[in-house]
Amino acid sequence: MLLAVLLPSCGLWSKSKYDNPDTIVVARDGTGEFRNIAEAIEVCRAFMDYHKVIFVKNGTYKEKLILPQWLQNVEICGESAEKTVITYDDHANILWPETGKPMGTFRTYTLKIEGSSVTLKNLTVENNAARLGQAVALFTEGDRLQFINCRFLGNQDTVYTGTAHSRLYFKDCYICGTTDFIFGPAAAWFEGCTIESLANSYITAASTPQDQPFGYVFNHCRLIAAEGVTKVYLGRPWRDYGYTLFMNCELGSHIRPEGWHHWEQHREQTARYMEYGNTGAGADTSKRVSWSRQLPQKDAQKITTEAVFSLSDSWMPSWK
Repeated sequence: MLLAVLLPSCGLWSKSKYDNPDTIVVARDGTGEFRNIAEAIEVCRAFMDYHKVIFVKNGTYKEKLILPQWLQNVEICGESAEKTVITYDDHANILWPETGKPMGTFRTYTLKIEGSSVTLKNLTVENNAARLGQAVALFTEGDRLQFINCRFLGNQDTVYTGTAHSRLYFKDCYICGTTDFIFGPAAAWFEGCTIESLANSYITAASTPQDQPFGYVFNHCRLIAAEGVTKVYLGRPWRDYGYTLFMNCELGSHIRPEGWHHWEQHREQTARYMEYGNTGAGADTSKRVSWSRQLPQKDAQKITTEAVFSLSDSWMPSWK
């Protein structure tokens, strides 16, 4: 284990047969180079200047994974979104072995991405803990992250977009949960995604910093609900200045007429909550809270991936 920690700084990777752009295959049935995804991550060289694919065959991988900060240009690609499943079951009220105290939200992740320029494609990331507290499936810290045709399954706090000024792109993904199941400070664009509410609660809990011009943008997404779910808010601001926009989306009848919740009364003064061009039974804006905004067309046309992602450089998702 010590050797693995030291390798990125020792220059020993030049001798590794995996120091190349070839694909690594992971398979639970033993037909790949590794049986576990963690083993494949371990052999990737630090700060790679080439694109490295970890191809994961269908199977259930019970692993609690970290893609460390020194990994970049990595793509983890599943054989199929429904049958390639990364799963774990920690929740916030499990006792943390090191302290004997509850684990808390931010240690519960199934997959934590600390590195940048990482792509996930065609797989499921799941936290299948019982509904006993917050339970994160995906925890992101890196910048320039892409999630293509993935499924993120959980209950409370399914997806944590955890670093201000980082940029995330979700395309054709399915995300489900109960309370605040998409939350955090990152700038994240959701294109063509299906968002399913499993309980009467809140979909988003943005904590966008004041100096960050964009937070969550949902474009051409479909909002659905499990049977019996009829009273769901589009979001509530976890911190002052939370930013969330739904545009060109199909909103189901489970969306509450008022649309948004302030969480704390004073956040009505700073929350940046907007809608434009939505359709469906939940899209009627006549009873929306007065402090949300319906964008005029000229303003909506300015909300593009180029605008949202030009926070620090000209990066654009390669899957756009």
